[in-house]
This record gives sequence, structure tokens and C-alpha cells, in this order.
Amino acid sequence: MTELTLTANIDVPDDFYADLIDAHEGLSKEASDALNARLILILANHIGNRAILKQALDTASHQKGG
Repeated sequence: MTELTLTANIDVPDDFYADLIDAHEGLSKEASDALNARLILILANHIGNRAILKQALDTASHQKGG
């Protein structure tokens, strides 16, 4: 079984974070939420492995702050 990657795995993560924030700039809460939903579905489709996606859902559901 493939495991969910939880260690840092993004080249230049600060740049990605800046891109993410920029994508939300000027959006209403509703539009920002819709962007997040589309992004999640696009990335889930890219991953394509239901077991990995389930691990991600379970992990995110058990994180503090949610």
C-alpha cells in the first residue's frame, strides 16, 4: 500500500504559498471557498489513488484547528 507523504515535498514551499495567497487575492469568501474546492478536486484527480485520498481526508480531519 502506498503511504501518504506528510514530510516536506514541495520545491520552494514559500513560493507555492505565495502563489496560493495570490490566487485568493480580491476574492469574496464564497469565491475563495469555491477556488479551494476546485483546487482540491483537481489535485485529488491528479493523485488518483483512492487509498491515498482517504488517508489525506483522515489526516486532515484529525488535525488541530479544524
